[in-house]
Amino acid sequence: AEIDADVILLAKNIDGVYTDDPKKNPDATLIREISYEKAQEMRLKVMDAAAFALCAENGVPCVRVFGLDDPRNLVRVLEGDTMGTLVHP
Repeated sequence: AEIDADVILLAKNIDGVYTDDPKKNPDATLIREISYEKAQEMRLKVMDAAAFALCAENGVPCVRVFGLDDPRNLVRVLEGDTMGTLVHP
């Protein structure tokens, strides 16, 4: 079954994808945009390898990773806010 979506929204307890765990490394920086392949190469814990593979195989154009610390963030993202990280092929 093909995933027919413009974007997958991935709300997490962190506000995006970082170069390292920001709770453990104060020098970790937010990555605004990254490819599925680069995220896997860097071993970033965005999604597991199977989820990356599903997105890539099904032509999912992008995944928007954002934080749910503020419940209104979901509405902001739906309205086009570019918060967090965009992960794409």
